[in-house]
Amino acid sequence: MEGRKFAVLLCADESEYVKKMYGGYYGVFVRMLKEDGEIWDVYKVAGGDFPADDEIGEYDGFVVTGSCSDAHGEDRWISDLVVLLRKLDAMKKKVLGICFGHQILGRAIGGKTGRATEGWDIGITKVHFQTSHIFTSLKMPSSLSIIQCHRDEVKELPRKAEVLARSNHTGIEMFKYGDHIMGIQGHPEYTKDILLHLIDRISNCNFIEESHGEEVKSKLEEVEPDTEAWKKLCTNFLKGRL
Repeated sequence: MEGRKFAVLLCADESEYVKKMYGGYYGVFVRMLKEDGEIWDVYKVAGGDFPADDEIGEYDGFVVTGSCSDAHGEDRWISDLVVLLRKLDAMKKKVLGICFGHQILGRAIGGKTGRATEGWDIGITKVHFQTSHIFTSLKMPSSLSIIQCHRDEVKELPRKAEVLARSNHTGIEMFKYGDHIMGIQGHPEYTKDILLHLIDRISNCNFIEESHGEEVKSKLEEVEPDTEAWKKLCTNFLKGRL
């Protein structure tokens, strides 16, 4: 594993709280995924900071983060990100997409994204796995709980993509494309603390009613996400151990 390189493609506008407490979302992902001897970089793609073409080949894998932006949007950086992801696909680079990252990967490979039919999914959701060698090789249970905070979803995928998990709220909770691309709608990297802070942010921005946010907070006391199992799944995928 010595010297392997990975990069976080940061799509989020980070709050001062997350920067102070966790070193930003880059720090959150590094805590979950980094192993001894690895080098991890970050590119703030939402601000126009992208790896150059001659740098891409240096990396063994990429993580695409969540975002408040829409994966179906046409902002310049979103269009540039789609172009980059298609390059990574052609190079068969390992790419793990989380929330917005999951959606933009779906778009990049030819799928469709948009507002979720069921509206916002905020809290801790149980997702149910479909039959796949990934889960049997890791001895995963048939379902896991994961933190969610999204109002968009992947609506369609190309035929070559495989849906890995569903939930009562979302039809495509996870997918893989070949052996090198995997998307996860939920947030395996989040803590409850991060979600509680995020609920306040989106409530203050009037994305959700304050009463909705308080209801979600009260339910969080009753259930825990399966953090370690998600860490195992994401790490093994990204490092090519599946």
